[in-house]
Amino acid sequence: MSFNELARKRYSCRSISNKEVEQEKIDKILEAAMVAPTAVNFQPFKVWVIRGEKGLENVASVTGCTFGAPLFFVVGGLAESAWTRSFDGENFAAVDASIVATHMMLAVEDLGLASTWVANFDAPKLREIYPQMKDYDLVAMFPVGYANPDAKPSDRHEISKSKDELVEEL
Repeated sequence: MSFNELARKRYSCRSISNKEVEQEKIDKILEAAMVAPTAVNFQPFKVWVIRGEKGLENVASVTGCTFGAPLFFVVGGLAESAWTRSFDGENFAAVDASIVATHMMLAVEDLGLASTWVANFDAPKLREIYPQMKDYDLVAMFPVGYANPDAKPSDRHEISKSKDELVEEL
């Protein structure tokens, strides 16, 4: 499958089976994170894997967007470890963490799993539950698992602005 086919096939799945995800697949998703490009290759990110009964309870306490998944990844960027653009002082921690998260999201699809990028979670509360996250800008949470048979893309999945609206040649 080509990259564009993979990108088109992937959708935000909101109906995930509680079937356990094999460690081999988890490792491949984490490998995709580790090879993602970051500014000056500073790699100012961390990925946390959350699973198990207590972990799932913790996640459910910070978001309603669990979708039945047995496994969650949280991705954060650490500003103090990131490259900063000298011209305007723009720190790239959140950008780098988002690139990492995107690699993970596409790896999930490539492995036959399902997920959605969840931004709707209580990051301050998650940092209280997991103090190791306290210094990070938490940019993404991914519920991951096997799609339920009834899973389907949202009605908005195929909607896109026109190329003229999104691209400008200078």
